[in-house]
Amino acid sequence: MTRYALNLPNELKRDAENLARKQGVSLNQFILWSVAEKVGGLMQGLDDPDFPTITYRRGASGAVSPILRGTGIRVQTIVLAAEDQSPTEIAEDYDLPKTQVQEALGFYEVHRAEIDAHIQAEAALEPKDG
Repeated sequence: MTRYALNLPNELKRDAENLARKQGVSLNQFILWSVAEKVGGLMQGLDDPDFPTITYRRGASGAVSPILRGTGIRVQTIVLAAEDQSPTEIAEDYDLPKTQVQEALGFYEVHRAEIDAHIQAEAALEPKDG
C-alpha cells in the first residue's frame, strides 16, 4: 500500500470525519472507500444514472458489485434483509436514510439478474451443514 499526503479544506475534512464516524470507520478508511468508489465507477462505467445513491466497488475478491454510495453496504445485503424486514426497519438497522434503502430495492428490481447472480455465487461459497 502506498502512502499519500492529502490536503483537504477544513470544512470538507470535518464533513468527512462526521460521515466516517456515522459509518463507524476511521477517516482513512472512509477516504479509501470514497476514492475506491469514484475510481471504480469511472473505470467500470457501470453506474446507473437512474440510481444516484448506488455505485460499484471492486471487492477483495476482485469482483465488482453494487453498493450503497458512501457505505460498504452491498445492494444484495439490503435485498436479503428485505426478505424479513421492512425498508424502515432496514434503514434503522443499518443507520441509512429510508430513501436509500428504497433506492437499493428499486435498483434490485431493474438489475435483478445481476444481484441474484451475486447472491447465488456467495451462497455457493458457504459451507454446507451435514
